[in-house]
Amino acid sequence: MPVTVLVPDEDGLRALGEVAGVRPVRYSWREPLPPEAADAEVLVPGAHRPEERDAVLGALPNLRLIQLLSAGAENWIGTVPDGVLLSTCRGAHGGSTAEWVVAVLLSIYRELPGFAADQAAHRWNLHATDTLQDKRVLVVGAGDLGKQLQRRLTAFDARVTLVGVSGRAGVHPVDELPGLLGGHDVVALMVPLTSRTRGMVDAKFLAAMPDGAILVNAARGPVVDTDALLAELTAGRLRAALDVTDPEPLPPDHPLWTAPNVVLTPHVAGSVRGSKRRSYAVVAAEIARYAGGELPQNLVHGEY
Repeated sequence: MPVTVLVPDEDGLRALGEVAGVRPVRYSWREPLPPEAADAEVLVPGAHRPEERDAVLGALPNLRLIQLLSAGAENWIGTVPDGVLLSTCRGAHGGSTAEWVVAVLLSIYRELPGFAADQAAHRWNLHATDTLQDKRVLVVGAGDLGKQLQRRLTAFDARVTLVGVSGRAGVHPVDELPGLLGGHDVVALMVPLTSRTRGMVDAKFLAAMPDGAILVNAARGPVVDTDALLAELTAGRLRAALDVTDPEPLPPDHPLWTAPNVVLTPHVAGSVRGSKRRSYAVVAAEIARYAGGELPQNLVHGEY
C-alpha cells in the first residue's frame, strides 16, 4: 500500500508524484479534508493559524510524520501529537540565507547605500571604503546554515570561526562563545529559536563585541534582546543587519526603523525564486526515506 501524504499545493503534488510508494493528496486548512485524509500517514503543512492546525491534526488518526517546508520548527515544538515524528526542511534554505548575509555585509563595508544616495543627489563622492577581506566573522550555529555561510565567506577571504552546541573538529563549543566575541568584526546568528537561544544576545553579549562590530541576525528575532541592541546602535558603538526582528512584523512606529547603523529586511533571506522547488526536493527525499522504512534525516529531537 502506498503511503498517503497530504500536501498543501500543486508543487507538492508534482514533487511527490515522482516518489515511489507515495500517494500525494492535495488538501487545504480552510476546507473540509479529503476522504483520503483518514489514511494519511504524512502531513506537509502549509500556511495555517494555530486553531486550524489543531483541527487538522485531530482529524488524522493515522498520522505518523509531519514534514515541514521550513528549516525552523519552533512553531511546532510542543504541539506534535504523541507518537508523531517531526522533520524539518534543513538543507533547502541555507544557500539563500548565507547569500543574504554576504550581501548585507558587502553593502555595509562597501557603503552601497551611501553611494546610492550620492547617485540620487548627482554627487561624485570619490573615497575608499572598507572591505570584507580579512574580516574575522564569528558564525554562531554550525548546522547547514552556518556551514553554507562559512563556505561563501571563505571565498571572500574572510576568516570564519564556527560555534556549535558541542565542540568538534573546526567547531568551538557554545560555552566558549563569550571569550570569542571580542576577537571578531562580525557576529552572524544562524541558530534555531529554542529555550537556550531565546534572548541569548543580551546586553552582556553585545558589550563583549568590539567597537564598530556588526551583528547579523539571520536566525529569529527573539534570539536578540531588541532594547539592548537599540541601545548599542543609538550610541553608535555597534552596527547591525537584521532580517528578523522582535517584534515581527516590525510596527511602523518602532524605533528600529530609524535607528542609526542598521540594515533591515523583512524576513526575506530565504525568499528567493526557486525556494519552493528546493524545499520540495528535500521534502521528497525525506518522505522517500520514510516510505522505504527508514527514519528521515532531519528529525527534530526535543527542541532540535
